[in-house]
Amino acid sequence: MSTLYEASRVEWAEREELAERMIPLIGRLYRRHGIVPSILGRRLINRSPIEILRAHRFTRKVGDQVLSPVKTMAVLEALERIAPGPASIDVARLVTEFDKVGVSYGGRELEAFLQSELAEVIVADRSTPTDVVLYGFGRIGRLVARLLIAHQGSGDGLRLRAIVVRRGSEDDLRKRAALLRRDSVHGPFAGTIEIDEEANTILANGTLIQVIYAEDPAGVDYTAYGIDDAIVVDNTGRWRDEEGLSQHLRANGVNRVLLTAPGKGDIKNIVFGVNSDDISSDDEVISAASCTTNAITPVLAALDDAYGVRRGHVETVHSFTNDQNLIDNFHKGARRGRAASLNMVITETGAAKAVAKALPQLKGRLTGSAIRVPTPNVSLAILNLELGRTTAKDEINAFLRQTALTSPLRQQIDYSESAEAVSSDFVGTNRAGVVDGLATLAEGDENVVLYVWYDNEYGYSCQVLRVLERMAGVHPVILPHREPVPVEAAIKEELATA
Repeated sequence: MSTLYEASRVEWAEREELAERMIPLIGRLYRRHGIVPSILGRRLINRSPIEILRAHRFTRKVGDQVLSPVKTMAVLEALERIAPGPASIDVARLVTEFDKVGVSYGGRELEAFLQSELAEVIVADRSTPTDVVLYGFGRIGRLVARLLIAHQGSGDGLRLRAIVVRRGSEDDLRKRAALLRRDSVHGPFAGTIEIDEEANTILANGTLIQVIYAEDPAGVDYTAYGIDDAIVVDNTGRWRDEEGLSQHLRANGVNRVLLTAPGKGDIKNIVFGVNSDDISSDDEVISAASCTTNAITPVLAALDDAYGVRRGHVETVHSFTNDQNLIDNFHKGARRGRAASLNMVITETGAAKAVAKALPQLKGRLTGSAIRVPTPNVSLAILNLELGRTTAKDEINAFLRQTALTSPLRQQIDYSESAEAVSSDFVGTNRAGVVDGLATLAEGDENVVLYVWYDNEYGYSCQVLRVLERMAGVHPVILPHREPVPVEAAIKEELATA
């Protein structure tokens, strides 16, 4: 027993040391070349050695073997030698494909393999930085700010240059910085924050953010702060139509506008991964839709493509938000005036109808309603669907699991089969939605009920960032390329190993 104990301890120490050696290498790849290494979608940037090893164990979801850190290290070292351009590179998939070649990781074959797999970014040009302004600095604005700061990399992508707010008090700047520094739900800011009250700036991890106080979107001269051709991210929700949001375009230095709420009229409502290819360089105003629309649309898109969705009802169990009252008080909306922290509140949601803006083929097929509940974050969408053909629980779960791991929607959909998972376990997930496989109901006919968890703050903010990157033309290509797994193939593979 003691021998086994010592062997386990030594093995762990060796793996932890290897993960520690990866950290500076991962940092250099990111900051010098714009390379974002990941393991089945789990980013390795700014991760601790323990978190890196946990990402390696995640690979058991697609096979029996845990990804070897030795192989990961070899791939990372080879990537630094060949120095490809900016890309999101899945190390686990590269290892899987290279293992099929059947040669040693110590020779030149690995470099030749990587040059072939990553050919499209080997000679990629560096992108021109794009300035970003956050108009409003509430829940979503601060999380998008955290993400933009964390994604600075080599500085060739998105650059957070300013936030625009209405002055709330004499010590407004200090309070804004404090809210960025500490968050009751998402924890402390990962880094350092300094403020300059004379210049009205916040310096966060080397990112200098100008704080601008203004009441009129059109009246701000951003060029006076060295900001030009910027994308304004409107987090206020005050304007949702093109006329209102176009006020930003009349400000000096603004090029485009992104709304972090459902847009009205002819504004494109973009759910990244589903209809993000519809973004055009001619689009001046775009909406990133809502958190719920982002959570359910990718799942519905995958199901409609594989099975067909005839009709359905979406019930969202949604955490309370700032538009509700802490205690009973007047509210212009029905029921929302009652105490958010004490009640479940039946209310409306436009998410079901909004799905049709991203998936026009589902127009008129979905209904929706919502219940606000006394939790501060993480919501649950219950999809009660009639599909175009029969299915069973094991079959549809196999399909959704493979969709989350291998399809083009793997940045949007995650999959869980934890019997102990509850809402707080999904705080901080960077996917738009997480399918709870154990809760799936399907009895071998066309009817299925799916439960989809989503961090309605952070997960949605990640989707907003992806839309921003696409608007700026800096969203990293995801390599290696893999074709979507057909439902029949996914089912066959999954059930064969069950």
